Amino acid sequence: MASNKILVIDDTTVVRVKVREMLPPGNFQVLEAKDGLEGLNLIRQEKFSLIMLDFLLPKMSGWEVFQQIQAQSDLRKTPLVIMSGRKEEVTEKISEPFEYFEFLGKPFDQKQLISAIKSAMAKAKLPRQETTQIHAYQPQPNTGAAAGNSGGEIQALNEKIAKMQAEIDTLKKQLTQVVTFIKQKVK
Repeated sequence: MASNKILVIDDTTVVRVKVREMLPPGNFQVLEAKDGLEGLNLIRQEKFSLIMLDFLLPKMSGWEVFQQIQAQSDLRKTPLVIMSGRKEEVTEKISEPFEYFEFLGKPFDQKQLISAIKSAMAKAKLPRQETTQIHAYQPQPNTGAAAGNSGGEIQALNEKIAKMQAEIDTLKKQLTQVVTFIKQKVK
């Protein structure tokens, strides 16, 4: 029986097969998802030793899956390897250094894959501090008398948070573009 259950979320069959073939035989049970939505559904159904997540996915992007994982404390502890052929697309959304997950550039070889998995496992064990990332408010059961009016207020606050997060993401992207432009001009 495989001791480690790994989920590979990638829209390219070749990458999913490549990961399966590069892992040492017998130690791993590999489940596959071809898009973000399918991957997130599997994450909610199973407990994984490791998640390998492509950043550019159909139906639900890797960024959106990443946000869902980070929003749940039990999932946040799962070792994570984010894969992409274009690292700048990842750094537009998540700034370096990547403290709690590992990045694996595509294409990759077996040595790089194993190294990324080991690094992700080590990073997942690091103690987490409160992040500055904004997450949608998760309402808690309320037994107080004011519980009746809070639903509309919470929804309004969640909408404001989502709007602010979108503005922050846009500003980060613009800042990355400005820095890239300046670096090109300085050369």
